[in-house]
Amino acid sequence: MSRRSRAREVVLQLLYQDDLNPSRLLADDMEFLRARLRDNLELIGFAQSLLRGVRRNREELDEMLAERAQNWSLSRMAATDRNVLRLGAFEILYTETPDRVAINEAVELAKRYGARQSAQFVNGVLDRFIDKDPS
Repeated sequence: MSRRSRAREVVLQLLYQDDLNPSRLLADDMEFLRARLRDNLELIGFAQSLLRGVRRNREELDEMLAERAQNWSLSRMAATDRNVLRLGAFEILYTETPDRVAINEAVELAKRYGARQSAQFVNGVLDRFIDKDPS
């Protein structure tokens, strides 16, 4: 697992906590990042940017995901899948991460934390974020 993959995994853990306990205090997030990423400042900064970005854009991300997840409402999705999708969609839309890399990273998280069909589901939804028009 690459270092950035590890940072994404830690961000997913925090997003999952946000999802299941929306009123939780966020004050411990930095300590969690430092401990999990072994005080690697570069990785902590990367993780913080992902975490802040998903949180800041969550409403918009959820709307876009709902449009692309045909026949699935976000509330019906497993919490892990929903947060992997948020993270992947954020990377595709708002970061310099190449689209395919963002999707592959999300699929790997889905394989690790989701159900048997999660990786295929995540891949299918995130693939709809990529503009396939070559012109």
